[in-house]
Amino acid sequence: MNLYDFLPIRLLIEGAYWIVTHLSDLLEPLAGAESAAIAIVLLTLAVRAALIPVGRSQVKATVMRQRLAPELAELQRRYKKNPEQLQRKTMELYKREKASPMAGCLPMLLQMPVLMAVYGLFMRPEIHGEANQLLSHTFLGVPLDSRLSVMLGGTSLEFGSLAVFVSIMALIGGVTWLSRRYVQQPAAQRAAQAQPARPAPVDGLPQMPDLSGLTKMLGFMPFLTVLFAAFVPLAAALYLLTTTTWTFCERLILSKTIGATVSASS
Repeated sequence: MNLYDFLPIRLLIEGAYWIVTHLSDLLEPLAGAESAAIAIVLLTLAVRAALIPVGRSQVKATVMRQRLAPELAELQRRYKKNPEQLQRKTMELYKREKASPMAGCLPMLLQMPVLMAVYGLFMRPEIHGEANQLLSHTFLGVPLDSRLSVMLGGTSLEFGSLAVFVSIMALIGGVTWLSRRYVQQPAAQRAAQAQPARPAPVDGLPQMPDLSGLTKMLGFMPFLTVLFAAFVPLAAALYLLTTTTWTFCERLILSKTIGATVSASS
């Protein structure tokens, strides 16, 4: 069974198709063949704007976890012999401070249907039993259903197409580096300053694992978006560039405003 024939996914793609085609028709007098690409960008911006409250909750939860780091470390020290009690006390602390350890996952999870819809829009020759009109649209002369991985494996690779994909991937990588430099690293440094030193090992007692190496590795995970952009249609790569840029700007602004608010209230 084709994944895109699964009813919820098919309805999702058909709904996205209706939005993008109508928005593209409105933009076509001004943007021409690029109207669908601009419609994808505008759809992405609209989705991210709707998710601002979720992004705010995510940043607030991150700042709150940094502030709670000393208390969490104290709970680990006090209840290291009783894992069940440690878990209960930790959840009580999160509940008392109105912080959620899972808040950071919500923005990514809520965006997955949009990315799936954009991907499906430019992978299907027919939608709702009719020819997919979006496949005739281009961005800077490159069809929106083009994929760099397919072009590299064929014989029809053109310099213009390669330049468009490389430029988008370079921009995604640049924005990701800026996010790591000005958002993630300062947050990690603040967390490290708030975190007390690891207690000395005690004979016969299990120790909390050192996750610093894993944390550093996860810090590079966003760069995989650059590689991912080479395997998806150009339209989806534009989505990735737009949402990556939005995420950087949103977190940079919110981390400063919310961080100052939390610090003032604590």
